[in-house]
Amino acid sequence: MPRLVFMNDRLVPEAEARVSVFDHGLLYGDGVFEGLRAYAGRVFRLREHLQRLWASARAICLEIPMTPERLGAAIEETLAANGLADGYVRVVITRGAGSLGLDPARTRDPQVIVIADTIALYPAELTAKGLRLVTAATQRSHPAALSPRIKSLNYLNNIMAKLEGQQAGCVEALMLNHKGEVAECTADNVFVVRGGRLLTPPPDAGILEGITRGAVMELALAAGIDCREATLTRHDLYTADECFITGTAAEVVPVVELDGRKIGTGTPGPITLRLQAAFHALVRSGAP
Repeated sequence: MPRLVFMNDRLVPEAEARVSVFDHGLLYGDGVFEGLRAYAGRVFRLREHLQRLWASARAICLEIPMTPERLGAAIEETLAANGLADGYVRVVITRGAGSLGLDPARTRDPQVIVIADTIALYPAELTAKGLRLVTAATQRSHPAALSPRIKSLNYLNNIMAKLEGQQAGCVEALMLNHKGEVAECTADNVFVVRGGRLLTPPPDAGILEGITRGAVMELALAAGIDCREATLTRHDLYTADECFITGTAAEVVPVVELDGRKIGTGTPGPITLRLQAAFHALVRSGAP
């Protein structure tokens, strides 16, 4: 059975899901996107994802040609049409087709695309035993150039850092900001545990404020774990008791090594495992 993709106002077979070669999303990365997860037929934190999508679109002066309610329904329709109770959804909004030039005023027909599929970002063994990271030389984009809160289609900065990680034999890489502080990984937020306290970089470190990041912080506070935002350097990761990353696709994954240096005991720590289990319970509980 061919996969079905939602395009603008209806579901179409994957082979018919096409955009113009003049679309500014293709030509210039001019657009925004969101990645969402569905568990047991329910999209996790759909409202928060849609709010972030609309905020990203407003930030680049892109008007999404439908309401959040209609797009939310389209996401659920796409999952159901593809028979996915548990799956990953990618929502893409482009500025639409235009001329061979940067002028956004010459574009028309913004494209709304919803793709649903299964996903396994990291092998199960790594999710259980922990990842090795390497620090990328590629820095996180300067916030004065483009706000990291905008989830735009231009991800080349992250892709170059990802390549560095892969070339070093790692599936993920740590990115620093222009001040040499820890920002995030190529697609995930970073947490460390020191002395029982949970720390994660603040928004002004140049991060995307992840939906999973927020959920994990809520779970930590509910469990009585001292959780706060703090400026971090690589030294803080090298000397941490525990480290883990979070993301919609990744969920909660332990990190046991950075730049060839063992973090803590070199195995997933107790707070990491506790929050990993709590997050898995949350997403499968049916909670909004």
